[in-house]
Amino acid sequence: MEPDADIGHVSDFYFEDQHWVVRYVVVKTGSWLMGRSVLLSPHAFNNFHEEGNRHLVNLTRKQIENSPGIETHKPISRQYENECFRYYGWPPYWEGGEMWGPGGFAMDQPPHFEPSEQSTLSSGVHHGDDPHLRSAKALRRYQIQSSEGKIGHLTDLLMDDKTWMIQQMVVETGHWYCGKEILISTSHVERIDYCKSKVFVTLTKKAISTAEGVIACK
Repeated sequence: MEPDADIGHVSDFYFEDQHWVVRYVVVKTGSWLMGRSVLLSPHAFNNFHEEGNRHLVNLTRKQIENSPGIETHKPISRQYENECFRYYGWPPYWEGGEMWGPGGFAMDQPPHFEPSEQSTLSSGVHHGDDPHLRSAKALRRYQIQSSEGKIGHLTDLLMDDKTWMIQQMVVETGHWYCGKEILISTSHVERIDYCKSKVFVTLTKKAISTAEGVIACK
């Protein structure tokens, strides 16, 4: 990144609900790009750590300014992903059957960028939306449901900043557990019903109350 060149602020994450891995950081740009939202792959970060109150990326403003546009209120299409990864020179994670595709883990190798001043990236209608890419922000307030009924609602997701894996859900319980805030591993998620805004887990209320597989935060 250019020294002291602010790009914007993180507004959301898109994660893949099959593996619970973050695929994109949604960045809301400032006035320099008229508040446009851009998607950045984990490949754009050498390490997802803060220096002060900043996350550092290995891209310039010019690269981001010329990148494919995205409408964050619409599903992300595979066509858009192909355009974006081709533009930046990132290895596509959806090829090869591994978690991060043929290029390996996002932090293993620096991204390769070739300027594309005369790129013919399409800005038209995108087809083939990936149903497994979901907004982390949209998942907040979803009900957490067990076979016994409602456990509480999701308030946050915790990501490992080295693997980009979402490992735990922060859940605010109801009166049955004194409204405590607990952590539930994503390994306990059975399925997500996006139509009903519910996350179904394999844990029982007894398992939670006896601290089996969960951590009570307060």
